[in-house]
Amino acid sequence: MTDATILLAGLSERRHRCRGAEIRSFEGGEGPPLLLLHGFGGAAWNFAELVPLLHGRHLIVPDLPGHGGSSPLPATSLAAFADVVASMLEGPVDVLGHSMGGVVALRLAERHPALVRRLVLAAPAGISSSSRVAEISLMLIGIVQPGRLAGRRVHRVARTRWLRNLVFGPFEVSNPDLLSERAVHGFLRGPTMHTDALAAGLALAADDPRVDLARVRCPVLVLWGGRDRQVPLDDGFEYARRLRAPLRVIADCGHLLIGERPDACARAVLEFTESR
Repeated sequence: MTDATILLAGLSERRHRCRGAEIRSFEGGEGPPLLLLHGFGGAAWNFAELVPLLHGRHLIVPDLPGHGGSSPLPATSLAAFADVVASMLEGPVDVLGHSMGGVVALRLAERHPALVRRLVLAAPAGISSSSRVAEISLMLIGIVQPGRLAGRRVHRVARTRWLRNLVFGPFEVSNPDLLSERAVHGFLRGPTMHTDALAAGLALAADDPRVDLARVRCPVLVLWGGRDRQVPLDDGFEYARRLRAPLRVIADCGHLLIGERPDACARAVLEFTESR
């Protein structure tokens, strides 16, 4: 696994001009549309292990503003991120949002309800991340950008057990040994290209979606890793309660569940979005 262009094999790269930013996305496949939104510091490539499992769907996988191959917005907020995503869509879609992408997905459902048919929140941020402690942590991560440092050595990290454990455990995943080489590349390639992760982190810390959850009318599934040490499972229970949504917990799985247990995530997404 050396070429970043094959991380999302079968999808074509596209460019969209939205609200003063150029947004890169990867799109392809036949079937009902499914939008995938990555987390803070991530990129479309985060879904490298999940995309091949989402059979029978037309996939839309953008790099959010300031991340991966997308330029930053003149003014950054997660509501603005949601508006950018909305401008890319041609009609209603199902949505999977991971971590910060979960908050963007909630803002999309709240602000553009006609565009969101069903919503899967995979370990969404927005509750614990709106605390003062989280704001400081996100600011430091945005300045230091540890993902960029690791990304410069992605080949060694992917092939060396102790480096993989250093980068991903125990805060990101439950068991770094379960991450495939493709998953490691998918998580670490994007940060080397980021243009404004700091602004996104500050926007995340400033956004508490709980005050607007009553405006989310579409069916929702909350999906969580049972050993998520980054976003606590208690947040999952609160989201499920406030949204009146089922909560599905993947045992022995950490925060990066889309790469650590893509099989379980794909089953959950397809079962929920294809149910009547």
